[in-house]
Amino acid sequence: MHAHRIDVHHHILPPGYVRTVGDDRIGPLIVAGKTPDWTPQRSIEAMDRNGIEKSITSISAPGLWFGDVETTRRLTRECNDYAAKMRQDHPGRFGLFASLPLPDVEGSLREIAYALDELKADGIGLLTNYDGKYPGDTLFAPVFDELNRRKAVVYFHPTEAPCCAMHGIGVPAATLEFPFDTTKAVTSLLFGGTFARCRDIRFIFSHAGGTIPFLAERIARLEVRPEFRAAVPDGVMFELKRLFFDTALSANALAFSALLKLVAPEQVLFGSDYPFAPETTMTATVKGLAELGLPTDVLRAIERTNALRLLAR
Repeated sequence: MHAHRIDVHHHILPPGYVRTVGDDRIGPLIVAGKTPDWTPQRSIEAMDRNGIEKSITSISAPGLWFGDVETTRRLTRECNDYAAKMRQDHPGRFGLFASLPLPDVEGSLREIAYALDELKADGIGLLTNYDGKYPGDTLFAPVFDELNRRKAVVYFHPTEAPCCAMHGIGVPAATLEFPFDTTKAVTSLLFGGTFARCRDIRFIFSHAGGTIPFLAERIARLEVRPEFRAAVPDGVMFELKRLFFDTALSANALAFSALLKLVAPEQVLFGSDYPFAPETTMTATVKGLAELGLPTDVLRAIERTNALRLLAR
């Protein structure tokens, strides 16, 4: 199979990260119920079997913050260096969305400089909340202002919200809570004013935006209230239509019909969610996109050229 696809939603599990975080925190979040058995070589083999030329790697939920600033800074640097070494060891196969030690703002500003200037990361990978605080919170404004100054690509992956762990319904967080936490993060960035203020950041959201395509008009109704309207002077729909979304767990007619009503195909990127979603899901994503009846040039753009344009560096 000719490898032409670029996967912008591809996770890594550095050994030091797995040891520090532990299976008891990682496994319960995902459908498989246990930490994936992952190595860089396994990623390459799965990529080769599914026509993926290059994957942009990131750290998934539960992330890196567990209450200690110094531990989080150390682990963040370790994970970013690990991803950069993967890229070096396998030329042309990997890029990286670097992690930040949020909610530590001071440490995050230093890590932005290191990741973008020293490691030459493709962008920054964030989670949808940190210690229950959502990205539109004023606490995080210095981080987004710096990313805006740098015209960075910022990729968001969902995680579990603390409130949801208290009243769950017995299914993994990845099934329901992740899509809704993406929606909360987008709404936070909307009405926190981050989208309107940081126009030079290119934002990517996982899993076709969670429930954003379905709820976009409902969220836009908040514009009738002056305090919400002030944060989106050009309107909610204007801001949402500027965002990028990936195809992970969403390459089906139900999800895509809503997504392509919200944004142009040029803003949709191939994503697999490997290895938290197994290779069978990666294969199903490739197959699902092919069966949507998209024009050949549109399919090629989603699988490759949209990412090339966005990640030109």
